[in-house]
Amino acid sequence: MERQPRPGAPPGWGTMGRNGKVVTMSHETSATGRPLTTALAEAAATAGHAPSVHNSQPWRWRVLPDALELRVVRDPRLTATDPEGRLLAYSCGAALHHARVALTAEGWTAVVERMPDPAEKDLLARLTGMARTEADPEAMRLVQCMQVRHTDRRPVSDEPVPTAALGEIASVVAAEGCQLQFLDRDNVLELAAVASRAASVEAEDSQLREELEYWTSRSGTGTGLPPEVLPAEAPQTTVPARDFGRPGTLPVGPGHDRAAVYGVLYGDEDEPDSWLRAGEALSAAWLTATRLGVSVVPLSGVVEVAGTRQTLRGLLAGLGYPYLVIRLGLADPAHAGPPHTPRLEAAQVVDTSAVRSTDA
Repeated sequence: MERQPRPGAPPGWGTMGRNGKVVTMSHETSATGRPLTTALAEAAATAGHAPSVHNSQPWRWRVLPDALELRVVRDPRLTATDPEGRLLAYSCGAALHHARVALTAEGWTAVVERMPDPAEKDLLARLTGMARTEADPEAMRLVQCMQVRHTDRRPVSDEPVPTAALGEIASVVAAEGCQLQFLDRDNVLELAAVASRAASVEAEDSQLREELEYWTSRSGTGTGLPPEVLPAEAPQTTVPARDFGRPGTLPVGPGHDRAAVYGVLYGDEDEPDSWLRAGEALSAAWLTATRLGVSVVPLSGVVEVAGTRQTLRGLLAGLGYPYLVIRLGLADPAHAGPPHTPRLEAAQVVDTSAVRSTDA
């Protein structure tokens, strides 16, 4: 049996039960009739579906009686790949957006405080000022998309992405305070050259290769990239994908990426809070793309190297700072989607001690 709240416990007091579910007692309930603390904890657990660098899941959540806090975990095995922490911020931003959407689906709106405490740099965001509203059907659909979203690194089909879909994806990115510039054919060829240079630089970095070795050998841990999600051979693509240093077991097939669309996610600033927003924009783009049947693959190698990141900015004509490149396409219908990457248990990333009964 789950532990029950102790007699006289304050509103929002509860406990983490099986499968990351939270048993709570609260006078604050959503449009669906569930307590606020339950909604907060389950939104944090749902955020575990978000994409992250090497599937590191570098986020930790703390549930409070009337708020939800997001902190970053700075893994030393990402220092070569991500010395500035921008990829960690993208990852946590994606989780933040997932949590926001999950709360909206449950019938809660929140005030998002980004980087709320300069003295606590690992505290990236606080969701507070919770207000009840109607459950949002569109948000509910996006929560469903969280559970089916995946990264398919194989070539896409020869069918082009509908223009209307690209417009809708760009629109949700703009709503998150970023921009998405789609590249023409000449710019894609330039991107390919830049990506090749970045790959060459990273191939010579022994520490980075050791980090890749670590993240691709994490079977059974809930993190990392198992062989079944990595291509068995290098895909035929105009823009080279990351070389993970070892082949996976995912069959590739004979396709190419000629019909793929490449876009640069960018913004006006290049600071930690803007990286967090970039992750939120990436999540919004990816979930919308999933709803529209569009495959998304993030290409971060070109922004991991300072020199190629600066070259990439030239493709934006100096209009902003590049955060990430994404490839969009329609998945090849001849291939089933790859399996989902593993995930940590909710209890490993969601701290409910502030609303948990101490009674057995």
